[in-house]
Amino acid sequence: MTPNLIGREKEKEKLDKILQSKQAEFLAIYGRRRVGKTFLIRQHLQGRIVFELAGTKEGTKEQQLLNFFGEYLRRTERKQETSAPQTWFQAFEYLADYLSGLPQPETKHVVFLDEMPWMDTPRSEFIPALEFFWNQHISKMSHVLLIACGSASSWIRKKLINARGGLYNRITQRIKLMPFTLHETALFLQSLGVQLPPYQILELYMAMGGIPFYLKEVERGKSAAQLIDDICFSPQGLLREEYNQLYHSLFRNAEHHIAIIEALAARPQGMARKEIAAATRISEGPLTKTLEELCECDFTSILLPLFKKKKDAVYKLTDLYSLFYLKFIQPNPGAGNRIWEQLSKQSAYAAWSGYAFENICLMHVNQIKSALGISGVYTRHGSWKFKGDDSLPGAQIDMIIDRADQIIHLFEAKFTKENYALSKEAAAQLRLRKTIFKQASQTKKAVFTTLLTTYPALQNKYYLEEIDSEITMEELFDV
Repeated sequence: MTPNLIGREKEKEKLDKILQSKQAEFLAIYGRRRVGKTFLIRQHLQGRIVFELAGTKEGTKEQQLLNFFGEYLRRTERKQETSAPQTWFQAFEYLADYLSGLPQPETKHVVFLDEMPWMDTPRSEFIPALEFFWNQHISKMSHVLLIACGSASSWIRKKLINARGGLYNRITQRIKLMPFTLHETALFLQSLGVQLPPYQILELYMAMGGIPFYLKEVERGKSAAQLIDDICFSPQGLLREEYNQLYHSLFRNAEHHIAIIEALAARPQGMARKEIAAATRISEGPLTKTLEELCECDFTSILLPLFKKKKDAVYKLTDLYSLFYLKFIQPNPGAGNRIWEQLSKQSAYAAWSGYAFENICLMHVNQIKSALGISGVYTRHGSWKFKGDDSLPGAQIDMIIDRADQIIHLFEAKFTKENYALSKEAAAQLRLRKTIFKQASQTKKAVFTTLLTTYPALQNKYYLEEIDSEITMEELFDV
């Protein structure tokens, strides 16, 4: 069953506004591979697309142009040009003539160039041809929306959004499509007829993230544990082999990207740039480029420490599937039936689930702010680390929200299968952490400890002494 277009309300609203504009529009849409960019455009703009071409991975210029010509012949019903274009300049001239001959629509004709980075093969002159196509033709056609789409987000940003040549400042609109939130994931699963409680949806999300292409593999009538077994560990499971294709499909030389991902997977609490350089032995120039590309494609995130300099930034692996693959799928290549039931009882599960839940909380800062009743308050969020000195021991806090109304939240995330009970030792650690933070940061703001849990924590004496507020997983599922 093909799912309907779920969620994406802001993106659909933006597309509708673009369709109503009185000028030609050039939209760049980008985001992680498998996040649903093509599906969004095809579903929401169906009936308006008058030309669609998808780039071919590792295809030559000649192959890409033949694909272009095939679509051109189909759209023109073989009534116009009858010889294949030899260059992209010629191809775009064909397309311009075809568009100029179409009747004026009520909104806009859509030209959809999908996986555009793959069309830009070496020495193809694709970008100069695209520049001329827009500047000479499409920019004068108020009834046309040109869409450039790609999973190689760094290419989209460098060659289009931040272009310095003939395409400088030509992108009129942009959409960065993010993975589904927990709320959208729940709606998506419901559209598939899947009825699971929030805890089990959270388990699935921890393993595969909010990636629609992965989530569509979920079948009704099975538990999260069964689904993870089927999708991630069985010989036919989509996510058993996905990792090997994921990075090579996006980056021409993916070895550096994979090396960084695997270094960060071994240190899920995050690594400073110099630590990544030491672990991977990647030289300065390639390291900068590779880190930028991984952040652009949403595989990693850069956490800027509050109250510290940018050079103290920490990189974290925040692609949930990559972390899950490297922790569990890769080390168990010949896994048998019900392997996940066994793995989820091991100590490695507790460490992984803690980091994965923490990452999910970072991805749902808006929901956390809403739960705290501070949606309208200006905030900054990040991490904090203190190495320690003669007077104070070291401490690290992975998530902090710094509010403009003179309050700071120090978060503690706890992923448990039942109600969490704060122990005497854990309470003492939270108390010490708050003390170190106050003294080392010299903040004048009020400092609160906020607990992030799956199920409501038991409000024992230690909880009442140390916890100022609590947010449960149910609140992470809010819009």
